[in-house]
Amino acid sequence: MNIKTNKVAVIGSGSWATAVAKMLLENVEHINWFFRKPETVEQFEKYKNNPRYLRSVEFDTDRISFYNDIDKITEESDILVLAIPSAYLPVIMKNLKTDISKKYILSGIKGIVSDENLLVVEYLNRHFNVPFDMMGVIAGPCHAEEVALERLSYLTIASLDEEKAESFAALIKCDYIYTSVSDDIWGTEYTSVIKNIFAIASGISHGLRYGDNFHAVLISNAIQEMKRFVDTVHPITRDIKSSTYLGDLLVTAYSQFSRNRMFGTMIGKGYSVQTVKIEMNMVAEGYFAALSIHEINKKYKVDMPISEAVYKILYENVSPKWEMLRLTEKLS
Repeated sequence: MNIKTNKVAVIGSGSWATAVAKMLLENVEHINWFFRKPETVEQFEKYKNNPRYLRSVEFDTDRISFYNDIDKITEESDILVLAIPSAYLPVIMKNLKTDISKKYILSGIKGIVSDENLLVVEYLNRHFNVPFDMMGVIAGPCHAEEVALERLSYLTIASLDEEKAESFAALIKCDYIYTSVSDDIWGTEYTSVIKNIFAIASGISHGLRYGDNFHAVLISNAIQEMKRFVDTVHPITRDIKSSTYLGDLLVTAYSQFSRNRMFGTMIGKGYSVQTVKIEMNMVAEGYFAALSIHEINKKYKVDMPISEAVYKILYENVSPKWEMLRLTEKLS
């Protein structure tokens, strides 16, 4: 992978895709960028920013080639960075005819392909024959909003091929982005998914006016629950206390920028799930993840009281007040 390559594509038009594009353009001379709607591209080219997300970030559009055709952008790119909600991935990829099995693909998606309960790397391997060593995962802790503000942030690139991970990490490393690499693509993806469920639980408890003392206990139990699950599903040696796992959980559970925490807060305040989905301008991955992890865990039977509490509130219409009260008796 050439650090000066002009063959890098960002697939997605949301806040995280915009943040990834900003980071890449710190080092890469030119990027390709996929937007589903042509009218969004027209506004972008006119005003030099994403009209819907992170509008404070100005771009030199001469350094960007915009695409609305998924086949054309994949044909013209060697490295693909996926930064779209997991629920939309099959919708966009179903029109793909280009062979992507020899592309290096990075997933910046913090969710599961819920129709099949597959991690993104599993979905790409099963449906597009992409080898696992040709894929990587971009993990936090990192919010797009703080990238826009150029506040110091840390990212981990997880890949079975360390050389490829190091090369991509060099493409996004800059004054405000520190990078590291890992080989734990399954654990990194699963924890990126599960932390969103815990962030919803954090938000629900906040909406119900639980205090800092309870939140500390909740997140302490959450990291233990996360460890039990990933160690069962993909048992390798990992330090769950590292920033890739614990750090990402903390920022998602506590930050004002966390859409999953916001989703949970509104649920805790008494809004219905349908109302919250309508009111929020962004997708809360934890909503879909709660169902997927519940289904996956039928096989593994890991003790996951926090995840199950969120599932019951979101999908079984159980009262947040009473379900969180029952949860408090299971925590220690």
